Amino acid sequence: MIRLAHPSDAPALCAIYNQGIEERQATFETRPRTVEEIEQWFEDGLPIVVSVGPDERVRGFARVSAYSDRCVYQGVGEHGVYVARDARGQGVGRRLLDAICAEAERRGYYKLTSRIFATNAASLAVHRAAGFREVGVQLHHGRLDGEWRDCVLVEKLLGEAAGAARPRAA
Repeated sequence: MIRLAHPSDAPALCAIYNQGIEERQATFETRPRTVEEIEQWFEDGLPIVVSVGPDERVRGFARVSAYSDRCVYQGVGEHGVYVARDARGQGVGRRLLDAICAEAERRGYYKLTSRIFATNAASLAVHRAAGFREVGVQLHHGRLDGEWRDCVLVEKLLGEAAGAARPRAA
């Protein structure tokens, strides 16, 4: 089941996010986060969805964060998707992506974007399957543990923007 996240989900979100930090495949962050830091995600009112198993345990989450504070980009959101180790390979990431896109569109967003490590084949595949397009590669976008990492920039148009999109000539 996919539902909107509640602040009471913060400990589960923290544990899953910290797995992503530990594995070094999903974020440039290296310091584990505290539950209190994750609770702050709820203060801005931006969308967060969770996947919950039959046992009510949170198996993954997706969230939207601000892309820019400039008003012209008000309808663009950055997103992240994190799935617990023991829930991977079961379609959780895809369902979360579909749900966060629907929730973002419902709230007036017209685009979601993200940067994915070029080495994260699973995340790139699930984003392609969910209709995201790869815009390009940002070479040496940052260092992680002293190593340069390239990032693939992905985006998906939502709502009216998706319907108005025209293919570009080559």
